[in-house]
Amino acid sequence: MRKFGESFVFGTATSSYQVEGGAFQDGRTPSIWDTFANIPGKVFQGNNGAVACDHYHLYKEDIQIIKNLGVESYRFSIAWPRIFPEEGIYNESGMKFYKNLISELKANNIKPVGTLYHWDLPQWAQDQGGWASRKSLDWFREYAKKVFEELDGQVDSWITQNEPWCAAFLGYHQGVHAPGHRNMEEALKAAHHILLSHGQTVKLLKEEFQSSTPIGITLNLTPFYSASNSYNDKIAKNNAEGYTNRWFLDPIFKGCYPVDMINLFSKYVHDFSFILDEDLDTISVECDFFGVNYYSRGLVEFNSASDFLFGYAHSEYDKTSMGWDVSPKEFQELIHYLRANYTDLPIVITENGASYPDQLMPDGSVHDSERTSYIQQHLQAIAELNDEGMNISGYFVWSLLDNFEWAFGYNKRFGIVYVDFETQKRTLKDSAKFYRDVVMAREV
Repeated sequence: MRKFGESFVFGTATSSYQVEGGAFQDGRTPSIWDTFANIPGKVFQGNNGAVACDHYHLYKEDIQIIKNLGVESYRFSIAWPRIFPEEGIYNESGMKFYKNLISELKANNIKPVGTLYHWDLPQWAQDQGGWASRKSLDWFREYAKKVFEELDGQVDSWITQNEPWCAAFLGYHQGVHAPGHRNMEEALKAAHHILLSHGQTVKLLKEEFQSSTPIGITLNLTPFYSASNSYNDKIAKNNAEGYTNRWFLDPIFKGCYPVDMINLFSKYVHDFSFILDEDLDTISVECDFFGVNYYSRGLVEFNSASDFLFGYAHSEYDKTSMGWDVSPKEFQELIHYLRANYTDLPIVITENGASYPDQLMPDGSVHDSERTSYIQQHLQAIAELNDEGMNISGYFVWSLLDNFEWAFGYNKRFGIVYVDFETQKRTLKDSAKFYRDVVMAREV
């Protein structure tokens, strides 16, 4: 058994569009995900997040579940279209939901962690270019400023942006996430503006608000491995790392973009003038912690037909229902890599979890032994890393609830709590009971 220190924070996480529902209530206007989900063929079986887990109405029940798990913290995200349903128009009734949520969390001694952006860009902003437009910086600053005015001091910590790679590259390059574009130039502009909005928001909180609330950013990071030792497969590994990890890590921690990737991207993007010199000073502003979302490693091989010369290779690892390798050892190698090359900031694992095809049994139980094993292995990996002095300060299991899993709709279940989407009944899975035991004992 390995122990977790007294200061280590256990938590669980969700995001607004995936759980809230209440899509047309209290003045909320559509986000890009409402629009995207309504395009035939974009989301599994035409599912959308209009109701999702109805967390908007059931948040008190959900907070009792969080309390019963014994975790200290709950990470949620704020729906921008609730706060600014139109450009420049603040919606107080949209903010009220988050005030009520935070108040209920605090009444139950649960620390609120607020994420400002988890992919639900207001459709009105996308109609004017979205993240590909530099105007997005003004829109996001106005939004962040209002959120800080209303909520700072009530939350335990802030996360500016969740997974810029997904928002920019899945949304604007690969087209599999909202807004569904396939344009590398738009994707690079979106990535740059999302990173710039992060730095701008950190400065806003620290300099303008003079706030002591900790603030950071969350990246989804995948350690890559080449399928063979061939030179071509090593090129594939380098490019996969650059596209997924270094394009975001380097500007945040080194104040520059990786030159090898600029060379690779320049085949598709011929004008990088959207990157101003002073932008990188802002992007690399010092934060208080670094959030990492970790799910799986990536095994890649050379593919001359792909944009960046890599494709995913077959592996013999156990896999989740997403087809992702279960890879806790590679998670440890990722943390060592981050410590050696990028940052000494406390690292918070802001998401980690797995999807499996769970079934509710007639006796009301959900036996998800594979997810339980997945969580156990990654918690053991974290405990071992902390014994080495790697300074991982918290862990948020993804997800509290089965929810709307983006383009996969309701077909993939990540929750440690089972949700019957017809009745909204919640049922603790075996993994939730296991997690509760770990949290209570502070050992795994």
